[in-house]
Amino acid sequence: MSESRSESYKAAGVDVVAGYESVKLIKPMVESTFIPGVIGSLGGFGGLFQPNLSGMSEPVLVSGTDGVGTKLKLAFLMNKHDTIGIDAVAMCVNDIACCGAQPLFFLDYIAVGKNIPTRIADIVSGIAEGCRQAGCALVGGETAEMPGFYPEDEYDVAGFSVGMVDKPKMIDGSRLVPGDVLIGVASSGVHSNGYSLVRKTLGINEKSVGRYMDEFGKTLGEELLTPTKIYVKAIQRLIAAADVKAISHITGGGFYENIPRMLGDGIHAEIEKAAAPVPPVFDVIAKTGKIPERDMYNTFNMGVGLVVAVAADDADKALAALKDAGETGYIIGRTVAGDKGITLK
Repeated sequence: MSESRSESYKAAGVDVVAGYESVKLIKPMVESTFIPGVIGSLGGFGGLFQPNLSGMSEPVLVSGTDGVGTKLKLAFLMNKHDTIGIDAVAMCVNDIACCGAQPLFFLDYIAVGKNIPTRIADIVSGIAEGCRQAGCALVGGETAEMPGFYPEDEYDVAGFSVGMVDKPKMIDGSRLVPGDVLIGVASSGVHSNGYSLVRKTLGINEKSVGRYMDEFGKTLGEELLTPTKIYVKAIQRLIAAADVKAISHITGGGFYENIPRMLGDGIHAEIEKAAAPVPPVFDVIAKTGKIPERDMYNTFNMGVGLVVAVAADDADKALAALKDAGETGYIIGRTVAGDKGITLK
C-alpha cells in the first residue's frame, strides 16, 4: 500500500494515504468483533462468513439496513463520534431480531467530506461496540471520501446486517390471538428517530447542546446523543424463556406505524399510555414545541423501544427474562379482536 498514492487525486480532495491510515487504525477494532464463522480478515473485496447450520431444519437469512439520520448533527456539534456507530448497528440488528433471528455479521458505509483517520477510528469504535453488544461480527465496510459533496467536517453513516433463523422458529405475528399480553421494553431515550423535529423544536446549536438540564442530570447534547439500545441478547433471552408471538421495534413512525406491523389480520392492539413511564426528554420536546400527544406517539418511542407479544400465561416469565437480561419491561396492553391497528388509552 505504501506505493499507492496520487498527488493529483489528493489535490482534488481525496487522500488515499489517509484511507490506508484509517484502515490501519480500525483493524484491531474490527477484529475484536469476530465470532465463529468469520473467514479471513479486513482488506479483502468481500466479507466472508460461514454460518453454522447445525440444528436448523430450514435456515432463513434475514437482512436489515438503515442509517442514523440527522442525529449525526449532534455528533458534529459536540465533536463526539464514538457512539454514533452504536446507533447504526442498533437500527439494523434490532429489526433483524424482531423476526427471531440472530444477527451474524454487519457491514458499514461511511461517507466523508474529508478523511480524518482518527475520526474514522472513533466512528468505527462505536460500530464495533454495537456489534459486540449484538453478538455479531463486523466483517467489512467502505469509507468514501467525497469532497464537494459533504462538508469537510461532516459525514454520513449507514449499515447493513444479515442474520439467520430456523423457519419453524420465525416470529411473524401469525399466532397472535385476542388476549395476548403486550410488553413494552424501556428505551434509552430518543434512540435514532425524529431528530429533524427534535433539532427544530429545541433549537439545537453549538450553544444549546452544552446547556446543563436538571431534568436529565446532564447536558442537552449528552441526553440526545445517548446511543440506541441494542435488544438482540434480551430478545434471545425472551425467546428461550417464553413463547414470543410477535415483536415490534419502535422506530420512526412511533407506536402508530410500528406496532401494527407485528399484528395479523383481525388483531387490534390496545395500549395503556400510563403503563410505562415517559422519560423527561419527551416531555421537554412536547412542551417546548407544543407538539400534540398523538404526534409524539406517531414520531417517537416515548420510552418504549420494543413491544413484545406473549400469551397471558407467559407474561411473568417474559418480564423475568427481561430483568435477567438487564432490561426493564412493563405490561402496556393486550390484543383484542378487530381491525389491524392500535388504540392508545
